[in-house]
Amino acid sequence: MKFAMPNTLRLTVAILLLFLTTASLQAQDWAKTRLEASPRHHEYVALKHGDRTVQAFVVYPEVKTKAPVVILTHEIFGLADWPKEMADELAAKGFIVIAPDLLSGFGPNGGGSSEFPSQDAAVKAVSGLNPDIVMADLDAAADYGKHLPAANGKSP
Repeated sequence: MKFAMPNTLRLTVAILLLFLTTASLQAQDWAKTRLEASPRHHEYVALKHGDRTVQAFVVYPEVKTKAPVVILTHEIFGLADWPKEMADELAAKGFIVIAPDLLSGFGPNGGGSSEFPSQDAAVKAVSGLNPDIVMADLDAAADYGKHLPAANGKSP
């Protein structure tokens, strides 16, 4: 037996999906705008382990003393503007934040999160990540953080 969806329900579902997509895009725009206005130092670094290179977004706090290091793992959408903005917020609290792009090398043309053509494609890619590779990427980020001159050697 097939379920027949009434036209009004179809329209409601379509409007809801459009709203959710727009809300998601606006949330990213908000995060990007806030990140661009941040006074903190942001940089991308290449973390190498074995024969893999992982790109990571690093944010430094505005402190005169050495700071603890936090490894920030992005959610299922990849390393988009929202997790980068969250890294900046943590840095505002006094932490050095390293956010590895776990999709590094897995995107189109060997790129990372920003190279996927859609949010759905990034979600599918994150869902298919090998847990051993993810752990190795996170270990590489932690090792990098331990050796930063601005780090105090602690990770909360």
